[in-house]
Amino acid sequence: MPISEMQLTKRQLLGGVAAATASLAVFSTANAAVEIPTSDGDVDMAAVLKPGALPEMALGKADAPVTIVEYMSMTCPHCAHFHTTTFDEIKKKYVDTGKVRFIIREFPFDPRAAAAFMLARCSPQKPDELSTPEQYFAMVGMLFKQQQTWAAADDGRAALLQMSKLAGFTEDSFTKCLTNQKLLDEVNATRERGSKDFGVNATPTFLINGKRYSGDMSVDTMSALIDSLH
Repeated sequence: MPISEMQLTKRQLLGGVAAATASLAVFSTANAAVEIPTSDGDVDMAAVLKPGALPEMALGKADAPVTIVEYMSMTCPHCAHFHTTTFDEIKKKYVDTGKVRFIIREFPFDPRAAAAFMLARCSPQKPDELSTPEQYFAMVGMLFKQQQTWAAADDGRAALLQMSKLAGFTEDSFTKCLTNQKLLDEVNATRERGSKDFGVNATPTFLINGKRYSGDMSVDTMSALIDSLH
């Protein structure tokens, strides 16, 4: 696994300290402007947006002035936090209003994350067919909301099956999806491309209008960043 459990634990601890520090800062300087995050480096967005192994899972206008590509892992707690606390508000403020195109790309760190991505990619009723972006985002959102239920379960298959049935899968369609070797290869190819071509080595990582940003973002932080690009 590219990131060790020790590193993950350290990141979670540092994230908790950062969150507490941020809370104090907001409390003491409630009217201060939100600081725009510093990028990790530049990326070639023309190269980023070239077709990959799988169809793009995107929401928003193709010609939106800001494009956000998020590389994430389904078992990553930071990714779950972003999608349960920030994503819906960003979608409402920017994606639905034509200002942002938001793309999710798979970057699984472990087999359980890869399985979750495969289930999001499969059409529940026709597992040999790929899901629509609407189905994909809905499945990702549900799995993130219930991440603690399935990601750490002793029996990961049973826990994912229970989650998948809520999305319309049967045990048969669930099994067919997860035994699709071609789909697994494509999910892994998406991760490898992100790592090799765009310098992604942690999740979540956001590629936004030619810049790379690592780590979870609050609604205020991402809003400030988007607003600075208009």
